[in-house]
Amino acid sequence: MNIDRRKFIGTAAVGGTAAAFASWVPAWAQPVSGGITGPLPTVSGTDISLRIARQTMRVDGKVSRAIGINGTVPAPLIRLREGQNVRLSVTNDLDEDSSIHWHGLILPFQMDGVPGVSFPGIKPRSTFVYEFPVIQSGTYWYHSHSGLQEQLGHYGPIVIDPKGMDPIAYDREHVVVLSDHSQLSPEAIFRKLKVNPGHFNMQKQTLGGLLAGKDQPLKERIDWGKMRMDPTDIADVNGSTYTFLVNGYGPKDNWTALFTPGERVRLRIINAAAMSIFNVRIPGLKLTIVQADGLNVRPVEVDEFQIGVAETYDVIVTPTDDRAYTLVAEANDRSGMGRATLAPRAGMAAEVPPLRERPLATMKDMGMGDMDMSGGAAPGADHSGMAMGAVATDCSPEHAKMGHCTPADAAAPAVDHSAMGHGAGSMSHSMRDFSVAPQVKRDPSVQTISPMPVDRMGEPGQGLENVDHKVMTYHDLVALDRNPDVRAPERSLDIHLTGNMERFMWSFDGIKMSDYHEPIPFLEGERVRINLINDSMMSHPIHLHGHFFELVTGKGDYAPRKHTVLVQPGGKASFDFTADALGDWAFHCHLLYHMHAGMMRVVSVRPRGEAE
Repeated sequence: MNIDRRKFIGTAAVGGTAAAFASWVPAWAQPVSGGITGPLPTVSGTDISLRIARQTMRVDGKVSRAIGINGTVPAPLIRLREGQNVRLSVTNDLDEDSSIHWHGLILPFQMDGVPGVSFPGIKPRSTFVYEFPVIQSGTYWYHSHSGLQEQLGHYGPIVIDPKGMDPIAYDREHVVVLSDHSQLSPEAIFRKLKVNPGHFNMQKQTLGGLLAGKDQPLKERIDWGKMRMDPTDIADVNGSTYTFLVNGYGPKDNWTALFTPGERVRLRIINAAAMSIFNVRIPGLKLTIVQADGLNVRPVEVDEFQIGVAETYDVIVTPTDDRAYTLVAEANDRSGMGRATLAPRAGMAAEVPPLRERPLATMKDMGMGDMDMSGGAAPGADHSGMAMGAVATDCSPEHAKMGHCTPADAAAPAVDHSAMGHGAGSMSHSMRDFSVAPQVKRDPSVQTISPMPVDRMGEPGQGLENVDHKVMTYHDLVALDRNPDVRAPERSLDIHLTGNMERFMWSFDGIKMSDYHEPIPFLEGERVRINLINDSMMSHPIHLHGHFFELVTGKGDYAPRKHTVLVQPGGKASFDFTADALGDWAFHCHLLYHMHAGMMRVVSVRPRGEAE
C-alpha cells in the first residue's frame, strides 16, 4: 500500500492535535466505545459471605487503589426477600478495623454496624456475623462506617423483594449506584480541606466573569467578602478531583443499561457518594418516581430530581424509540457529571448535554430568608416561618429534663429585625446572634446562626429553581400506604446544623461527636417532631439510623417516610418520628468528611421508666 509521505505527516499532525485536545475535554464529554452492559455481581440466600479487602479498580482507563468487597467496587448487590432471615458473615482482610452498616434496614441495634455505638467493629483478619430478620422491602444499600473507607469503594446496593405482589409494575430493572472517586487518598482530601476548605473549588468568581456579567455585581462580591463567605462554595469536594461513577464506571467507560422499546424499565437509583449531591435526568424521557428511600410513594412524573448522599429513588421510564438515551448525574455545583447510557443495544451512545451554569449562593442560602443584600426584605416576603415554632401538645417535667423540649404554648424566640441593619457588616453580626438558638454552644466551630431560616422542602435544590422543566421536591412525595403511626407529636426538638466553613469544622448544636458526653435521649414509643435548622451555607443530608420518619410537608396520614433528608442551605426541614427501636443509634450528616469532622451524635431510645 503506497502512502504519500506528506499526507501521512499531515494526518499524523491532525491526529496528534486531536489527541492532545481530547485530553483537555472532560471525561463525560469524550467519545465512548463499546460500553459496559454486564450486570452487577449478586449474592443472595440466607447465608452470605462477604470479604473486605484492598484491591485496585480501573476508572476510564486509570488504575486506582480501592477497598472492595468480594473483589468488586461497588460491592456485590445483596438480593433478599421480605420475611426471610439472613446471616451475613463479614471477614475483614484489611490491616485496620472495618465495619458494614446496612443503610435503611430496620434491625436490632447490635446489628446496625457502627463502631463505638452499636458494636466494637470488625478487627483485622477476623469475621463478624450479622444476623437479623428482613422485615421490609425496597431499595437500600450498605457501606463502611469506619474511618474514610467508604470513599475508597466500600459500598454496595441492597434490593429486597416484597413477600407479596409488588405494587410497582415493570418489565425490566437496573440498579444504578452513583458515587464519586478520586486518585487522592481520602486522608489527603481531608487534610487539604482542613488547611483550605476551598482547595477543590475551581469555580470561584473571576474578573472575566464579572466583566461578562456572569458573576455577582462588584458591590455584592465586596459584601460577601466582608462576611468571609464565597457564593460559589456549593460543594466541598468536586469535579476538580472527583470522577463521578455509575456502578463503578467512569463517563468514558459508558456503563449501559439495555431495554426493549415500549418496556417499563425500573431504575433503582442509589447515591452512594462520599460528598456529591447529584441532579439526575434522562433528556428525552419522563421519570416517574415510585419509591423514595425504599418505601413506595404515589407515582409522580418529573423531568429531574436532586438526590442527596445516602438517598435512594426508584423511577420508571418507558422509552418507546429505538435509540439511546443519556442518564445524567450532574454534580449540584455543576463541576462535573456521571453519565451512563440507556439503549436497546450495546455499543450505542446518545448526545451528552453540556454542564449547566454553576449556581451561586444567595441570601436565602445564608439563612436570611427573602432579604436582599441591603438587609431589607423582598416585597411580599412571608416571614411567618422565621421563628422555629413548636408543635408539642405536652411538655411534662420528665420530657423537660431530656432537653430541647418546647411546649406547645411556648413563644418562639423573636428575631430582632433592628439588628439586621443594612450592609454586610451588620448582617454578619446578626448571623452570630445566639439568642435565636439558645441551645447552640458558643464555640469557634459555629461560624453563623441563620437569623431567618425558612422551610425549603418545597424547593427543588440549589441551581434548579429556574430550569424550564418539572423538578421533584419533597412536597411532591405522598406515601402509597397510610403511615403506621399517625399520632400528633408529643414534643418538639430543634437541632441546629452548625459549622465553620473557614476551618472545616462541623457539628450539631455546636457540639461535635468527639466532645459530646450524653446521647440525645428519647422514650420508647414517643412521637417527636424534629426541626433541623441549617445554620450553614452547605446542603446536609441528615440520616437517622434504625428508624423511618415522616416529612412534615402537609400530607397528613400519607406523609412520605424516609431515613435521610436533604436540608437545604440556610433552611429548615421538619420530620415526625416514633422512637420505636430500643438502643443507641447514629444520627449524622452523610457527607463523609462532615461526619468525620464532627457532625454526628448518638440517639438513645430508652424503655419508659429508665429515662432520667
